[in-house]
Amino acid sequence: RMKRYVFHRTVDGIHIIHLGKTWEKIMVAARAIVAIENPADIIVASQRPYGSRAVLKFSQYTGANAMAGRWMPGTLTNQITTKYLEPRLLIVTDSRTDSQALKEASYANIPVIALCDTDSPLENVDIAIPANNKGKEAIALLYWLLARELQYLRG
Repeated sequence: RMKRYVFHRTVDGIHIIHLGKTWEKIMVAARAIVAIENPADIIVASQRPYGSRAVLKFSQYTGANAMAGRWMPGTLTNQITTKYLEPRLLIVTDSRTDSQALKEASYANIPVIALCDTDSPLENVDIAIPANNKGKEAIALLYWLLARELQYLRG
């Protein structure tokens, strides 16, 4: 399903992602995030070690809640736990490694924005931003672009 975002495929099988479509999806995601009045109602999650610093910086500049590291099962579904949260939006770094967060968000009817590579599953993802989510510089750049656009749209 990510085929529509692939610009070209090299001889050795590497997919080149269309940057124009990535930029369009970042704009769509930024508009969806700005629509939420209270930035504390947004959770930014990353189980990837490379994504944790980017998530912390993004939440620092946008006011969102960062959940870097292990996702505690039941965070969005089990009201008894002390870590129970009711966000209005969930942003994840990788739909494959953050699958537990995606599953819980689908149970709680929470919209999801995900950074997706060409091999990422798109089940339960509402807005997929096509990009390389394997390297730390790529993840950091995407979160920086998203934070910059949020700051711009908020004024």
